[in-house]
Formats: sequence, structure tokens, C-alpha cells
Amino acid sequence: MTERRTPPDDLTVDEAIQQYLRRLRRDKNESTVRTYRLDLRQFKQWCDGEDIEQISMLTGYDFELYQDDRAADLSPISLEKQMMLLKRFINFCEDIELVEPGLADAVHVPQADPDDRVSKEKLETEDARAQLQFFRERSNGLYGTKWHAALEVLWHTGARIGGLRALDLQDYDSDDLVLSFRHRPKTGTPLKNKRNGERDVGILPAVADALDEYIAEHRNNKHDEHSRAPLFTTRMKMARPSHNGLRCWVYQATQPCWHTDDPCPHDRKRDTCDWTQSSKSSKCPSSRSPHAIRTGSITFHRDQGFDPEDTARRVNASLRTIQRHYDQPSRRQELEERRRPQLTKLTLEDTENDN
Repeated sequence: MTERRTPPDDLTVDEAIQQYLRRLRRDKNESTVRTYRLDLRQFKQWCDGEDIEQISMLTGYDFELYQDDRAADLSPISLEKQMMLLKRFINFCEDIELVEPGLADAVHVPQADPDDRVSKEKLETEDARAQLQFFRERSNGLYGTKWHAALEVLWHTGARIGGLRALDLQDYDSDDLVLSFRHRPKTGTPLKNKRNGERDVGILPAVADALDEYIAEHRNNKHDEHSRAPLFTTRMKMARPSHNGLRCWVYQATQPCWHTDDPCPHDRKRDTCDWTQSSKSSKCPSSRSPHAIRTGSITFHRDQGFDPEDTARRVNASLRTIQRHYDQPSRRQELEERRRPQLTKLTLEDTENDN
């Protein structure tokens, strides 16, 4: 019988972090683990600066000093998230007996203001309409390009950028007007919610027309390293675009100088503006990220009468998430939503007729 192994007393902070990340990989997707690794790297670097080498050297006072240092560089919501992650990490260290029991209780997690939790950036409906109408004009030579097709899919499905990247040619049914989002982690395209993120989404004929044009005229007929045929492709050796590459497409597609004759709000000329370059497109203050398109899309779905449950299934989000983070009507819209079913109850006609 082998002797039971006990955790070493001199396990370093970095070694403890690596052990925690290995635990996370059992039930978290790789992108989430990568984010946690980057956040915990900040803590490891802080420990290095304080000459804290072993995980067992940590005290509650260290956590207080760390939070003070991070608060100077982070927004309230980012600070809350990082301290919550640190608390979970120390809880893990307690569980495997690397630190004294109860140490995690000394990690204070500040509570950000509720308004800080909600992203206010979104692609407004009128802007989305103007952009898509511009791309749908065949005379400008941009109909069915990668920028057009990607924007159509993101706006009309509310998909995440990882979902867009995961689509294969076979996942698009032009006849039945359906896009099928599938979780394929073994060949490089996991969905955020794994198997729970799989769904079939109906699309409008205008979206299908843009995709058909893209496939026929602009798509590079290539396969990726797993012999899969991505729906969206690049000219590069790696046929499937990276997450960042797709984000650049979106930033470029939403720049106002492409779809309006109005003067640039930033006093620039398109032919000399370096923000039009793919690598610098995110620097344009008026361009929008894929997340902003998702936020605007979900709000648009709700404004058009999609009920919250149907919207949640379509965009693969929880009902609570939609109501808290994405469903952002204006005060006037909130008033209209409340009063439509209620105002008829306030009429005096029946009472007056009874008299």
C-alpha cells in the first residue's frame, strides 16, 4: 500500500495557481480558464513584488494590500470580479490543505454598483438598419462580402463571436433558412455553454441571400486543419478566422464612414484614416464590438415583440441574463411596456354607463 501523499508545505504561489487551473479545466471551457489565468497572473506578480513565494505565507492583510493596489487600476466591476476569483482560488487552497482553514474569509469582495454591472454599449437599431441597408445595395460592391454576411448573421441571430466562428458550411441550410450552432471542442470550435449552447436558429430570406452571395462570390473554398469546411474563411493558411480576426471584420463593418455621407464625427477622412485598417479598426470610437451587436440584437428582438423566453433560447442566454444585462429599454419604452396591458383597466366608461 502506497503512502498517502500530503501537500508540500513549500508549494509556491505559481504552483498553487497551476493546480487550480487544472481543476477548472474539468468543467470550464478553455477561454474561461485562459481569462482566469491572466487575472491570477496579476496576483502572482504582486506576490513576487512583495517577496511572497510560498502560498502558505499569505495572510489576510496581504489580500487587503492587494485590493488597494488593484483598485487604482480597475473599474469597480472588474475589481469585484478579480477579488471574487481570488477568494475562490484561496477556497480551493483551503480544500486541498495548502493554507490554514478560514483564510478565504479574509478576502474581501467589494460590491460594485448595479449600474456598473450592465454594459451600456450596444449597436442601436437605427444604426444597424442603416448599415445593413447600405450593404444590401448591390451597386456599392460590398454585397455579400465577409463584412456584410457576418453583420447579417450577428444582428439577426444575436450570436456570440465564438458561435459565428464555429459555423461550418454544412451548418447553413439555405433552403430551410436555418443556421445550426454546434459544440465541437475536439476540433477547435467550442461554444460558450458547451452542449447547452447548441441550437437551430431560423433566419430571414435577406440574411440567407447575403450568405448565398458570400458563399458563391467571396468565400475561399478551403478546409481547416481538422478537414472541416468553415462557413466563414480567410485567405490565410488557417482557413477558419480567429476570434480576433472576426472582431476586426465587425469593427470595420460598423464604422459610420462606410454607410453614411455625414462628416466623420471624429474629423477624419476615410481615405487617410488608419482606423479603417483591420488591425486598428477597434480604435474608431464609433465602431461597435460583436458584444455590442449582440446587446443591440437582443434589445431589438424584445422591442419587436419576441418574448423573453423565446429570445433566450434563440441567442443562448438565460432569462435572468437577458433581463439584467441585455434587455435595456429606454424609460419611454418601459412605460409603453407597462401601460399597454394595464391602461384599459383604468377606463371610466363602464362606470359611467352604469350610472
